[in-house]
Amino acid sequence: MSTMTPQQVTDLVISTLERCHTSRENAQAVARALLGAELAGQAGHGLRRMPSYCAQALSGKVDGMAEPVAQEMRPGALRIDAANGFAYPAIEKALEWLPKAARTNGIAMAGIHRSHHCGVAGITVEALAQKGLIGLLFANAPAAIAPWGGKKPLFGTDPIAFAAPLADGEPVVVDISLSKVARGKIMAAEQQGKPIPEGWALDADGNPTTDPSAAMKGTMVPMGDAKGTALAIMVELLCAGLTGANYGYEATSFFDADGQAPGTGQIIIAIDPSAFGDHALARFSVLAEAIEGMDGTRLPGRRRQALSAELEANGIEVDDALLQQIEALGRAEATS
Repeated sequence: MSTMTPQQVTDLVISTLERCHTSRENAQAVARALLGAELAGQAGHGLRRMPSYCAQALSGKVDGMAEPVAQEMRPGALRIDAANGFAYPAIEKALEWLPKAARTNGIAMAGIHRSHHCGVAGITVEALAQKGLIGLLFANAPAAIAPWGGKKPLFGTDPIAFAAPLADGEPVVVDISLSKVARGKIMAAEQQGKPIPEGWALDADGNPTTDPSAAMKGTMVPMGDAKGTALAIMVELLCAGLTGANYGYEATSFFDADGQAPGTGQIIIAIDPSAFGDHALARFSVLAEAIEGMDGTRLPGRRRQALSAELEANGIEVDDALLQQIEALGRAEATS
């Protein structure tokens, strides 16, 4: 294992993506997101995404030179075309627009289509909460979950994230995948040649499996069984039906360079806590203090926030084999 500073991780992502047909501006946005994932302890959404990201940029499945285009449809509604590029530049454009619109209207939303993998959803909503706003994010993904009782995947793992500011202290951050675990954890296990726990996924025949390769070809077990698939329907309708993006079963994989662009979607909502009066932040803190005052409990987001501070100070451990793989990406194309 090697230990890297946040700046070294950032520089590695930018230089590698630039070799792989990606503009510097887009590479910087991706680097901010992948660094954020590493600092959150979510390695499956961090540097382990680089081989697939770079392969897709080189094949054209992701347009590394794309520039997202935003159109204000209503005072509180922004439509963003990610232009089949990485999701992160479009998400950053949404985060630039949402605060002012939310404070003006009480609530505002940005809908992103022709998008891609959105990384750690909690990072996006936490950015809104750090500006004093309530944040919600819904994202759909390529099909990995079957409707309850079925075997054919229609829905993605479809993350949902929520963050709320507190009168004192860091925000509350809820970040869940609608599968029992994020699919990125299975990808990481496959890269490392390690088995996965039983109960995470099913193979292509609908049987439980501990083989990550079989799991990647099969389906994910939904969180909460039928309740998880019901929530996935909600997310798919919001992120694809509402925005005009592809449904999960229409989208190509985030993990390989084959086929057309995934074309998935995200909905990001910002709410001004003062929309109904000045009491909200104080009331949020009342519940937060009740949770934190109970033995054995913690607020959602606290473990990740503590880990982020530790990694910022002490560095990020990166598997040497992965590091060598990343450093080799795009070099053949750059010298040809």
